[in-house]
Amino acid sequence: MGVLSTQTTPLLPHRSSTVVIKGTKKEYDACDESPLPVMDVELASEDEYSTKSNDVEKDSISKQILNLAVPALISLAIDPLMTIIDTAFVGRYSAPNDPFPLAGLGSAAALLVFSFYVFNFLATATAPLVANRRAANDELGATVVGGQALSLAIVLGSCLCIILLIYQGPLLQVMGTGVTGVEADNYAKQFLSVRALAAPAVLLCSASNGVMRGYLDTKTPTIILLGSNMINLLLDVILVAQLGMGPQGAGIATTVAEWIAALAFLGVLSGKIPSADGKSLRSDINGNTLQNNDSDDEKLLIVTPVLDLPKWNDIRPLVVASSSVFLRSIVLQVAMSSAAAMAARSTTDDIAIGASASVAAHQVALQLWLLCSFLCDALATASQALVADGIGRKDTEAVRGVSQTVFNWGLILGLTLSTILWIGTASGFLTDFFTSDGATRIELGKLLTIVILAQPLNSFVFAADGVLQGAEEFTYQAKAMALSVATAFATFAVLEYTAFGQDVLSTNDTLVNVWYGLIALQTMRAATSFAKLVEVEGPINLFGKEKS
Repeated sequence: MGVLSTQTTPLLPHRSSTVVIKGTKKEYDACDESPLPVMDVELASEDEYSTKSNDVEKDSISKQILNLAVPALISLAIDPLMTIIDTAFVGRYSAPNDPFPLAGLGSAAALLVFSFYVFNFLATATAPLVANRRAANDELGATVVGGQALSLAIVLGSCLCIILLIYQGPLLQVMGTGVTGVEADNYAKQFLSVRALAAPAVLLCSASNGVMRGYLDTKTPTIILLGSNMINLLLDVILVAQLGMGPQGAGIATTVAEWIAALAFLGVLSGKIPSADGKSLRSDINGNTLQNNDSDDEKLLIVTPVLDLPKWNDIRPLVVASSSVFLRSIVLQVAMSSAAAMAARSTTDDIAIGASASVAAHQVALQLWLLCSFLCDALATASQALVADGIGRKDTEAVRGVSQTVFNWGLILGLTLSTILWIGTASGFLTDFFTSDGATRIELGKLLTIVILAQPLNSFVFAADGVLQGAEEFTYQAKAMALSVATAFATFAVLEYTAFGQDVLSTNDTLVNVWYGLIALQTMRAATSFAKLVEVEGPINLFGKEKS
């Protein structure tokens, strides 16, 4: 039975001498034993060979990136798609001009995004640690790290579930439900009470995804998460559209889907369920990854939760990396949650209705933002695994080549997302799809332009995240995130509370100012990431400058 599926190919093409037949366009490999035609031949010039070799190398890297990124793009987009589907169903099947169900869902969803995302180190830290050990032929070390990550996911997920259930009232108050009104607060509690039960499942999915990324397998997570998303959609149709259960029905649909996904991941990792290609992942006695079962010197790789208490030296790499990523995620999610809370305090004449419309608009815009971010994160997933693989093999040229290619693809993706969002906004499709409430539509219109223009910036930020995570620059990223969030808060404060912002810039819309703060956050993330990427003494040295 399959556990994981991966195909590891060299990042650099095999070099062999090339001869060119005069008067033809055909080339022959000098290693080919077949006889050449009887005619004059000349060796290809060194410059000609170098050019061809570079082209092949770039094509090879692009192919590897796309082979990992395309499945990852689907799997990463599926989780936010669940929330978007919930948002769309609740928004469309609520009573006309009733923003409270969507506002309640928005506040609860923002809290859940914060609660779940701060534990994304289970994927972010695990993937490069597993990939690095695998590339260094330490298969035992790779499987041990994977097992530790799964155990940590179960413990943390159970604790998180209990906390969300016990303290849901105060936590939702922080997210602004005290301003949006009693009705919105009730809807938020209905949704949160059910979704909290999925906390262990969500964290298990995250850890499992990290293990599979470390083995360069993004296809299996895609299949599992695609199936769970279809279950979520089907249950939304039944529970929300047909039975009218609102946010509570949406919560049940997503919770069931996420537990099914978690059990499927555990089944694959334990060897009980075949992976995407139906083959077993095995390694030979030297730790090299194999995709067939023909070798006598091979062993089946199985990753399961670790039941005994490991020694500190064994878990130190995972703990150190996880702590840095955890702090970074906490800081980021504090900024995102603060944005949701401030959106709840953006009011009109009718405080409850105005706040609910702002939260509802912020929820829709934020879900679109997160969806696009997860799409960009597909490139980060590919670069994370390949950069860690190159560093494990001590191949600096491969690391630089992967990084440069990822940023080229990132620019293309960012411009493509901006174009798609612009078309959806100009045609009115996005506002029509998510809500029929007039006040929410007005507030949403203010935010969509910002979301559109931010996509090229976002694509660079997430691609840079993947490269630096592959290089295990977790501590630097945590410090950079703290600086970026401080910049975001400072920008919001200037726009919202100073005479310069109010009088000179005329920025008197709290909701829009919140989003300007998010743009400032991404801008500083881009600047700090770029500084580390081009550092001559750093692990990437993007421009290949020689050390002085």
